Amino acid sequence: MIANKIRAYLDLNEIKYVTVQHSAAYTAQEIAASAHIPGRELAKTVVVRIDDKLAMVVIPASNRVSPVALERVVGSSNVRLAQEHEFASRFPDCELGAMPPFGNLYDMEVYVDPDLSKDEMIAFNAGSHTDLIVMRYADFERVVQPKVLVPMV
Repeated sequence: MIANKIRAYLDLNEIKYVTVQHSAAYTAQEIAASAHIPGRELAKTVVVRIDDKLAMVVIPASNRVSPVALERVVGSSNVRLAQEHEFASRFPDCELGAMPPFGNLYDMEVYVDPDLSKDEMIAFNAGSHTDLIVMRYADFERVVQPKVLVPMV
């Protein structure tokens, strides 16, 4: 089921979106296969710690976050993947590992891979391991205001 906080926010902002139900899946690649979406077109949300703050990095499901590369592009020498116990309480309406990339609603900055910003549509977990949200990237950008990362080569 789509997280109530996300549904309310999208509806309040008059965003057109669709939800896609799929069989339970826990990795981004499993979700992409279950929902019949190419892994490079499905966005996954990775929670990181940049210095002393939690942030979200939104990347294609087929990619991985490199903390070293992320350090270069955000200008910090202290970036690491966050551990679940560090952020679980921020997402009471979501299943752990199925957080939608709406950091603005969870007091986190959002960084997005430049490849996702080039697509017309974006698909991502809706707060559960059985639902996705698909919406226009332009609408996502308008309501979330993510920082587009320079390529992490």
